[in-house]
Amino acid sequence: MTAADEYGDEREDAARRGGRRRVLLKAAGIALAGVLVLSAAGAGWAYWHLNQNIKSVDINSALGDDRPAKVVSTPSVSASASATPLPSGALNILVLGSDSRSGTENATLGGGSSSGARSDTAMVVHIDEGRTTAIVVSIPRDTLVTRPSCPTSSGGTTSVAYNAMFNSAYSIGGPVCAVKTVESLTNVRMDHYIEIDFSGFAKLVNALGGVTVTTDEDIDDDKSHLHLEAGEHHLTGKQALALARTRHGIGDGSDLGRIGLQQKLVKALLKQIASTDLLTSPTELYQVADAVTGSLTTDTGLDSLGELMKLGQSLKGLSSDEVKTVTMPVVTAPSDPNRVVADEPEATELWASLK
Repeated sequence: MTAADEYGDEREDAARRGGRRRVLLKAAGIALAGVLVLSAAGAGWAYWHLNQNIKSVDINSALGDDRPAKVVSTPSVSASASATPLPSGALNILVLGSDSRSGTENATLGGGSSSGARSDTAMVVHIDEGRTTAIVVSIPRDTLVTRPSCPTSSGGTTSVAYNAMFNSAYSIGGPVCAVKTVESLTNVRMDHYIEIDFSGFAKLVNALGGVTVTTDEDIDDDKSHLHLEAGEHHLTGKQALALARTRHGIGDGSDLGRIGLQQKLVKALLKQIASTDLLTSPTELYQVADAVTGSLTTDTGLDSLGELMKLGQSLKGLSSDEVKTVTMPVVTAPSDPNRVVADEPEATELWASLK
């Protein structure tokens, strides 16, 4: 074989190797493109699914202009002229915990049917200008109030009711009447409404890996199926929900004792969320997002994943240490020792501080 023949064979071998490399690179490129397409499709489906999870109520349209005035906030300033600034104004959000969604999971956890909906927990969350501090005001469900006339989904209105239980507003008129009653009671405009149901709350706590709470006394409540000795406990979602609902195994069995536990739970949840680096685990992040959105009913201003993310991002400077929890000042109702009424003028002064 001549040198030319050997050189020709080497060129053929190199060509074959180059061809194989091109085929492999092409196959790798196709595979990578496929992965990217599937990932994008998966992300798109996840976003769509989370968006579809959220239920909403058009409270602004239902209530119209007969409401307390909105608080005028100073516009936020962005460091970059091209960037869209995050909102930084003060906010008042009515947060309700309810058993309003019927279903097997809610029934297992003690929830009622959709026709017998109740609001077990009511909190007005006031976020200060700048969104680095906040105050959470609990409204006892046993408070006697004047329930205003509320619009109904059928186009009619409910009658004004005097000395009505506060939580009857939700039972009789849903989120719209709950917001209208809170605004009537406080003379403070609710900028947003967020409702979370029993099963969703339990799923959220589980998705976060549980929550650690310290109780000051033994809890022995057969109705909520919660039995805890005083001290620190790491609770599952089911146990955390039982803690939020228990009232018969603590103190005098009133709603005020339960509110104290709920406020402890809120602070503990904020700490747990802050300590969990969800961004490093897409799976955990999705599980938390799915748990939250799957249990939410909001006003139409928060009924998309984008709006909820924007709200969350605007609160990144708010730590659990800067969240204060209080209860609306109340006294025993003269007409019923098992009910309470707003303690004036302290209650009015508290609400005025949120404007």
